[in-house]
Amino acid sequence: AKQDVTADPPFSKLDLIICRNLLIYLGPALQKKLLPIFHYSLKPAGFLVLGDFETVGEFDNIFKVANKRFKIYSKRPVVTRKPLDFSTTYIAKRQVGKPAVNRPVEGQVPEPEIFKEADRILLTKYTPASVIVNSELEIIQFRGRTGSFLEPAPGKASLNVLKMAREGMMMDLRNALDRAKRSGEIVRKEAIAIRSDGKYLDVNLEVVPLKTHRTQPSFLVAFEEVLPKPASSVALGRAGGEKSKKEKRAEDLKLVRLQQELSATKDYLQSIIEDKEAANEELKAANEEIQSSNEELQSTNEELETAKEELQSTNEELTTVNEELQNRNLELTQVNNDMTNLNASANVPVLMMGSDLRLRRWGPLADKLFNLKPSDLGRPIFDVNLGFEIPDLKETINEVVDNVISKEIEAKGPQGRWFLVRIGPYRTADNRIEGAVLAFVDIDRLKQGEAKLRARSEHLEDLVEERSRMLSNTTRLAAIGETAGMVGHDLRNPLQTIINTIHLAKEAMKANSTSTPEKDPRVASALETIREQADFMNKIVSDLQDYAKQAKPTFVQYDMQRLINDSLSSIPVAKSVEVSSSVETGFPKLSVDPGLLRRAFTNIITNALQAMPDGGKLKIRAWTSQNIAAVSFEDTGIGIPEDVKAKMFSPLFTTREKGVGLGLAVTKRLIESHKGEIKVFSKVGEGTTLTVELPLDMRR
Repeated sequence: AKQDVTADPPFSKLDLIICRNLLIYLGPALQKKLLPIFHYSLKPAGFLVLGDFETVGEFDNIFKVANKRFKIYSKRPVVTRKPLDFSTTYIAKRQVGKPAVNRPVEGQVPEPEIFKEADRILLTKYTPASVIVNSELEIIQFRGRTGSFLEPAPGKASLNVLKMAREGMMMDLRNALDRAKRSGEIVRKEAIAIRSDGKYLDVNLEVVPLKTHRTQPSFLVAFEEVLPKPASSVALGRAGGEKSKKEKRAEDLKLVRLQQELSATKDYLQSIIEDKEAANEELKAANEEIQSSNEELQSTNEELETAKEELQSTNEELTTVNEELQNRNLELTQVNNDMTNLNASANVPVLMMGSDLRLRRWGPLADKLFNLKPSDLGRPIFDVNLGFEIPDLKETINEVVDNVISKEIEAKGPQGRWFLVRIGPYRTADNRIEGAVLAFVDIDRLKQGEAKLRARSEHLEDLVEERSRMLSNTTRLAAIGETAGMVGHDLRNPLQTIINTIHLAKEAMKANSTSTPEKDPRVASALETIREQADFMNKIVSDLQDYAKQAKPTFVQYDMQRLINDSLSSIPVAKSVEVSSSVETGFPKLSVDPGLLRRAFTNIITNALQAMPDGGKLKIRAWTSQNIAAVSFEDTGIGIPEDVKAKMFSPLFTTREKGVGLGLAVTKRLIESHKGEIKVFSKVGEGTTLTVELPLDMRR
C-alpha cells in the first residue's frame, strides 16, 4: 500500500527509517514537518539514514549524529510535538465504503475516561513537582508545577535542566545528577536554599535513575519545598517586645543557608576530588604502561641504530648505482626526445609492437588516429579497435617478422580515408627481430585524385561513345533525310492512291448489297489492315521529311482549346481510355504555327494512348505562369524507366517493335522551333506527365 509521508498518519515503533535524497527535493516547510514525524515513528534506540547532501538541520536537538560519513542519526530521547495532520479530508478518504461504527450515546462517559481524568487531577494537584531528563540532561517531561524550582534561561531556548534551575540550585543539582549517573542509586539533597521570585525557599532535591531497556539512562528529578517550622507559643508571646531576637533569627537563617551552601560546595568538591583521584590512578597505570613501552622502544631503537648503519652502507652502494642509472636515464631521455621529435616531424602515425604482438609504443599522431589511451599499452594489437579494414593482418605481420621483409597494404581507415599501411620488422641494436612496426601514410588525396581521374576518363569515354553514336545517327539520318527528300514525293502519291482506293472499295462494298463487310469479314479485315499499314508508312515518310528539313514555323494567333481539340479529333481513342481536357480561364491566344504544334501534340497524345493498352485516363491541361504558357499531358500508363527517359528524345531510339524512333525527336524539334521546352516526369507503374512550355510573348 502507498504511504504518503506528508499526509498519511505515520508508522510507529520503527527500528530504522531510510530517507535518502528526498528532503533535498522538498521545501523548508515540508522538511520541518517530516523530521519530527520521523522522530515520533522511531523507537527510542532507532536510527534515521539520510542522503549524502542532507542533514537534520535545526533538529539536532531531537537527532544526534551516529555516523557522520554515512549520514546516520540516532533518536534523542526527547518529547516533541507531533505535527500530524488528521484532517477531515484524510478521514473522509479512508472511511469511504466502510460500515458505520457504533458510537457512544451522547451524555455517557466511558469508565476508562473517568479513571484517566481522576489520575490527571491527582498527578496535577498532589504529585510533587518533578521532571524527567535524558542522558544529555534535556527535560523530556514536566510533572506537576515546577515553576518555583525551574525557569527558562535567557537567550536561546533550551530545555537543559541545569540551565533552567533557579538561583542557588544548579551546583547541588549537578552534583546529585553526577552521583546518580555514576552509582545508579537514588541521590537526595535536603534544605537547599534557592531564590524564587525574589524570596528564598528551602528545597529538598531527589534524583532517581530510571531503569529502562534503553542504553542511555534517564533520571527523575523531584523537587519538594520545605515548609518553615512554626514558632513556639513562648516565642510568640515574647515576640512583641523583642525586636533584636527577630534580627538574630534572620541572621541565624542566613547563617544556616550559608552553611548549607558551604556543605553543598564541600560535597561537590569532594566528588571532584574523588574523580581526580580516580583519574590519577588511571594515569599512574597508564604511566607504568608507557614506561614499559619506553623500555621496549629503547631496545627497538638500538636495533634500528644497527639497521641504520647497515642501511647507510647499502645506501652508499645504491647511490653509486643511482648515479649510473641517472646517466643512463639521461641517455634514454635524449633518445626519447629524439624519437618524439622524429615522430612529430615525420607526420606519420606509427605503431610499435613486440614479438608477442603487444603494443609497445606509438607516435603522437597515432593517439588522434586510433583514439589510443595509456591503458592500451601492453595490449595485443588485435584487441584494440584500430578502425581499419585490413584483411589477414595477423598473418601479414607474422610473415614480415618470420621472413624479415616489408609489406605495403592499402586500407580504408576512420571516416573512410585511405591509408598506405607499411609493415616492417622491429630491429634491435644487435640486429635481432623483436616485433614489427606499422606506419600509416595518408593517401586519401591520391586515391581521390585517382577516383576523379577514373571518373573523368569514364565520362570522356561515354562522351566519345555518345558522340560516335550521334555521328553515326547523324550520318544515318542525313542519308535517310536525303533519301526521304528524294523519294518522299514519289512515295506519298502511291500511298495516297492506295488509301483512296481502300476507301472506294469500302464504299463499293457498302453499296453492293450482296457483298457487305458483315457478310465478308475477311475482305473487310484485309482492307483495314492495308489502310493501317498505309497510314503507318505515310507517318514514317512524314516523320523522315520533318526531321530531315529544318522546321520554319509560320506564326498566327491561335486558340489553345481549339488546337487541343484538333489534335484529339485526328486520333482514334479506345473506349477503355478516358480523355479530358481543360484550359485555364483567361488563357490568351498564342502566336504559334498550328500545323507544326498540332503534329507535336498528336505525337505526344499517340504515345500516351500506346502506353495504356488496357485503358486508363489521359488529362490535358493548359495554364499560364508568369511569362510561360504550359500544356501538360498526364496519362496513367506503364511509366518510363530512368534509363529510357534519358534517351527518349534521341532520334532512332524506340522501345516498340514497329517503332522508328523519330516521333518524339520530331516533337522536340517542333517545340524548340517555337522557342519552347518539353519536360518529362514519370514513375514506373503510375504514369507519365509531359509538359510543353511556350513563351507568352513569342516574337515573330
